[in-house]
Amino acid sequence: MIQIKNISRSFKTVKAVKETSFDVKKGEIFGLLGPDGGGKTTLMRMISTLLVPDSGTITIGNYDVVKDYKVLRQTIGYMPGKFSLYKDLTIKENLHFFATIFGTTIEANYELIKDIYSQIEPFKNRRTGDLSGGMKQKLALCCALIHKPEVLILDEPTTGVDPVSRTEFWDILEKLKHTGMTIVVSTPYMDEAKRCDRIAMMIEGEIIEIDTPKNIVAKYPDVLYAVKSSDMFQLLKDIRSFEDTASCFTFGEYLHVTLKPNCDSMKLEAWLEEKQYSNYEFKITKPNVEDYFMSKIIKMETHE
Repeated sequence: MIQIKNISRSFKTVKAVKETSFDVKKGEIFGLLGPDGGGKTTLMRMISTLLVPDSGTITIGNYDVVKDYKVLRQTIGYMPGKFSLYKDLTIKENLHFFATIFGTTIEANYELIKDIYSQIEPFKNRRTGDLSGGMKQKLALCCALIHKPEVLILDEPTTGVDPVSRTEFWDILEKLKHTGMTIVVSTPYMDEAKRCDRIAMMIEGEIIEIDTPKNIVAKYPDVLYAVKSSDMFQLLKDIRSFEDTASCFTFGEYLHVTLKPNCDSMKLEAWLEEKQYSNYEFKITKPNVEDYFMSKIIKMETHE
């Protein structure tokens, strides 16, 4: 559905996207993961026809995003990372405005947005500027869907939204996927990766990995340990100072720890006991997408 070939984009001396290539299949949820400043928004804006690439090509279906942008804007739904609807208009007025822009009506495509709009319809006469973060998010998605796009592009749609609304939002995306819609979504939240069919990891303008979440986790190269104690901050400092620690990061209530090759975990446990950690938990744990992402960053930094 979407073909991206050798795309690059710079802003003065900063190369935001570096010769990036990948494909997005029709009817899949494709996730773009990475930290702030990694180039996700720049890439999403180029796919959405809002930025012109310095080099390379992007095609959606048989259309080029530069040459055929007028046609593509009728088939793309775009939800930017920053809320950009009209705050002085009500929910109903915003939705009516965007429907009119695309030459349609709320009624014509109501079935597509019904599950989302029904949650905010009781407040349809409330000004958008007075809505909560979750309600703004649902309205923005309705406005992006009102013209029944073939491709939906969402730039960090759940940033700053409460956990319940985040889960509801991804449930909505799953339903949209089953209608045959192609969805490209960027996020800094690694836990959302498991809701995607495939994910691309992006760091400093480069795609470092593309695969299914399951396959990415299966590639994790190390034995991963979960460690916790009553004084987590001191534990973090101590394990990071241990000579055979390869990596140590906070993850929820635990630290996720890997050790250098040929280091027995019993050596770390003995060292912790020497540090008088008498009441601590130490176990092997299963890695996730975030653990793999961190391992790639460490490897990149080691090779620099």
